[in-house]
Amino acid sequence: MTRYVYRFGGGVSDGGKGDKNLLGGKGANLDGMASIGLPVPPGFTISTPVCALYYDAGESFPESLKAEVSGGIAHIEGITGKKFGDAADPLLVSVRSGARVSMPGMMDTVLNLGLNDATVAGLAQVSGDARFAWDSYRRFIQMYSDVVLELDHGRFEEALEIAKEDRGYHLDTEMGAADWQALVGEYKALVQELWGKPFPQDVHDQLWGAIGAVFGSWQSERAKVYRRLNDIPGDWGTAVNVQAMVFGNMGDTSATGVAFTRDPATGEAAYYGEFLINAQGEDVVAGIRTPQYLTKAARERAGAKPLSMEEAMPETYAELAAVFDLLERHYRDMQDIEFTVQQGKLWMLQTRSGKRTAKAALKIAVDMASEGLITQEEAVLRVDPAALDQLLHPTLDPKAPRDVLTKGLPASPGAASGKVVFDADTAEKWAAAGEKVILVRVETSPEDIHGMHAAQGILTARGGMTSHAAVVARGMGRPCVSGAGSLAIDGKAGILRVAGREVKQGDIVTIDGATGEVMLGAVPTVQPELAGDFGTLMLWADAKRRLKVRTNAETPLDCRTAREFGAEGIGLCRTEHMFFDSARITAVRQMILAEDEAGRRAALAKLLPEQRSDFVQIFEVMAGLPCTIRLLDPPLHEFLPHEEAEFAEVAAAAGLDVATLKRRAAELHEFNPMLGHRGCRLGVSYPEIYEMQARAIFEAACQVAEETGAAPVPEVMIPLVATRKELELMKAVVDKAAQAVFAEKGRTIEYLVGTMIELPRAALRAGEIAEVGEFFSFGTNDLTQTTLGVSRDDAGSFLTTYVEKGIYARDPFVSIDVEGVGELIKLAADRGRATRPGIKLGICGEHGGDPASIAFCESVDLDYVSASPYRVPIARLAAAQAALKAGH
Repeated sequence: MTRYVYRFGGGVSDGGKGDKNLLGGKGANLDGMASIGLPVPPGFTISTPVCALYYDAGESFPESLKAEVSGGIAHIEGITGKKFGDAADPLLVSVRSGARVSMPGMMDTVLNLGLNDATVAGLAQVSGDARFAWDSYRRFIQMYSDVVLELDHGRFEEALEIAKEDRGYHLDTEMGAADWQALVGEYKALVQELWGKPFPQDVHDQLWGAIGAVFGSWQSERAKVYRRLNDIPGDWGTAVNVQAMVFGNMGDTSATGVAFTRDPATGEAAYYGEFLINAQGEDVVAGIRTPQYLTKAARERAGAKPLSMEEAMPETYAELAAVFDLLERHYRDMQDIEFTVQQGKLWMLQTRSGKRTAKAALKIAVDMASEGLITQEEAVLRVDPAALDQLLHPTLDPKAPRDVLTKGLPASPGAASGKVVFDADTAEKWAAAGEKVILVRVETSPEDIHGMHAAQGILTARGGMTSHAAVVARGMGRPCVSGAGSLAIDGKAGILRVAGREVKQGDIVTIDGATGEVMLGAVPTVQPELAGDFGTLMLWADAKRRLKVRTNAETPLDCRTAREFGAEGIGLCRTEHMFFDSARITAVRQMILAEDEAGRRAALAKLLPEQRSDFVQIFEVMAGLPCTIRLLDPPLHEFLPHEEAEFAEVAAAAGLDVATLKRRAAELHEFNPMLGHRGCRLGVSYPEIYEMQARAIFEAACQVAEETGAAPVPEVMIPLVATRKELELMKAVVDKAAQAVFAEKGRTIEYLVGTMIELPRAALRAGEIAEVGEFFSFGTNDLTQTTLGVSRDDAGSFLTTYVEKGIYARDPFVSIDVEGVGELIKLAADRGRATRPGIKLGICGEHGGDPASIAFCESVDLDYVSASPYRVPIARLAAAQAALKAGH
């Protein structure tokens, strides 16, 4: 019989090696902590396969699960000496999710389960604290009603606020036992009103309701959005962890907290965290109360008055610090830890590899390698390449003036400016329209995930450094300022007030996640410095990678940026971008509108010096490096006007009448231009265009070689080739231009002529195309479009649904469709090499900056990938990781 339940605690460790795929991350680590002797409340894990079975069976459980769960409860009872549902000394449990990878705040939790009208009295008696018992009961009713019964959470919050207001209280901690007991009565009446039935009193019904709700939350909208943003497969499922409750809200010798073994924002080797005395864990992570600092040093740096845990609970803090060191050595990574202190006794509730900023990830990886905790190879593998994006963009100019409105906690570093919005839906809508926005909330919740992703940064009035906003923002790489308590936010009115000033929705603010400052207006930025830990790790990465990394660039600025980021050449220079320049568009249009070859050549003669100048500037930056230059690719009609108002102006500039211009535009119009008269088809029809471009390339190369002594290596790429004959004709045009220029200049430059493989036929006939072509560059953007029969420009309306339904694992325009497009690339590479051993092979589509696609390129032994300038470091690190994982 298949086993579904795995026990931990009390000397039992059913999970063995702690398989995260089976037990989920939380369950595996609870089992792991228990196995090394740490104080873990006993419990059991319902394994991840049950999640899939639950959904496959129409949200019902396997028949054998009930008996296994009963055995798990008996395990907890045996260790704690308490009985589940016992009115005298009740066992209370927590029910939590636990996916393979951490999804903070995305799925549901139920605490204090096992309380009812009978057991609450027993809890009061055995704890000697009626206030604690009734507070725990009201928390349970509120949480269960929200998570399991799906009732309006706001109604319960409203009832609590009214209760405090009626009694003249400001804080929850002022409520006494009788106050909480009265509120429990109100909560139960609310459940009857909203649910139509009394609050469940049978503890076993409560348990199965909570287990079902946790499994159900795997398919919640916020969880699906988080998985989509973080490329987490939907079929992984979640485990469910049922564990004996321990209480941080049993008076002043009790506490709860969240801690990191190193600073998750900077990577500094210093304990980092927060705690609350007389509180439960949700009070910290939900940002409901502003917590206290863990260490004395952190408290003093912040100028805070409440004592740190190190000062208020010195013995427990010392025990906790020893646990930190043990866990970091055991897991060999920075740990994110949840703990509870119950009447002076420390309990460990969770440990996991902590989410961190890119800056922290670099420092932690480099420091741990230097400390001998991990190897340099492991350090390279530890840093998420995509996270480097956080480091590669500008930060606030320290010399720029700042109109500081207020200051909060620096929860996630980086800086961002944008228009203020007060809800996630507006953030998503405005961002989709091209606006940069800052999401401003009293506190964020998991339902805000889509707006947080759409925003440039997040600002909250409440919460600490470990609240939902802070953790999620760090994981996303978004700047975040939390706990800006002086903000008075009225989201419905679309306004926030601070220090006598008003900021309305749509006004621009800037947040600095490194300092916690919130400023009115946009603040200028400065370029990042890429030395220190970044430089060290990239050196280690470069020593391990096999793939070369080039850039997609066609301006001197982009070329310089890419070289600073470590680019080893140009993989794609799109010459059509040069044609759109306002100084030369008229000559381009004259060429297009010419009635014969002579007219076209006259217009092209005007463009030649402009093209030559473009290539001179590029070759000067890329001196000595290979530069793949794609000859004109888009259909000619793209260079002509489309609006009625433009025709007269363009006709006058081109020396034509409007009627002739409109006639020519109509002749060039295409119903499906992506598959129309473009790429090499233009060159076949009008070889003089490619002849001019080739001459410009070789004249520029000769000039730069003469002036600098460092000759570039032009690689002339013919786009959209489908047949050997097309490439043969175009190569002849390029070779003829090269020989003419070399004869005129009295110098020869090494060059290659190849093609972009972006059509399935070209991939299939790669063997014969390689007889002519000296290199292949896979244009994965168009190869994906033509292979799947999907327009990238139109796919946004349905591709998300395809990914959610598992038709594609990821958006195929973001990550290579390995089974389809990837198979064509592999086939073309094999056939090309069979014809021309040593043929140079690379990719230049947007996939060249995607780590998963780079891993595929490593697997088929391509020579290089090419990425946009800011993604070059990402590609370098991803290429190193791919080589290490492949054992190269």
